[in-house]
Amino acid sequence: MNSYYPSILFFHVLSAALSIGPFFVLVPLIKKMKDADERLLREHLSVFRSAVRLVKHAGHVLVATGLLLMLQGGYPWSTSWVVMTIAVMFGSIFFLARAFKPVLGQLSAGTGDRLALIGVLNRKLWTYILLLLIMLWFMVAKPNLW
Repeated sequence: MNSYYPSILFFHVLSAALSIGPFFVLVPLIKKMKDADERLLREHLSVFRSAVRLVKHAGHVLVATGLLLMLQGGYPWSTSWVVMTIAVMFGSIFFLARAFKPVLGQLSAGTGDRLALIGVLNRKLWTYILLLLIMLWFMVAKPNLW
């Protein structure tokens, strides 16, 4: 382990917090979106898009620092918690890429039933939070599954 390991670990933990934290802020925002007028809805949608963008970029740092930690930490790539973390990570990447943009676009355009779309947005938000919490559990608990 070299002297950079603690710094890389710090940025890894920080990026993990930035990858999940903003989504918890969106939970009450979604509730406000149901009754918002058009101007306020556009502002809420802008905040939502900004949070997704922050999470996406924090995820890039998370992956890069995770790879550096793996290279320096001495864990084999075949370790069960490493394999499961990577599997959930790929699932969350594909989910994030497709989850929010279409619904946010429909809400921005005013097409479709607003309450139904907000319900879809809420379900997708909680699904993504769950995926990130599962990945976080694998990284912290490091369970030996096989």
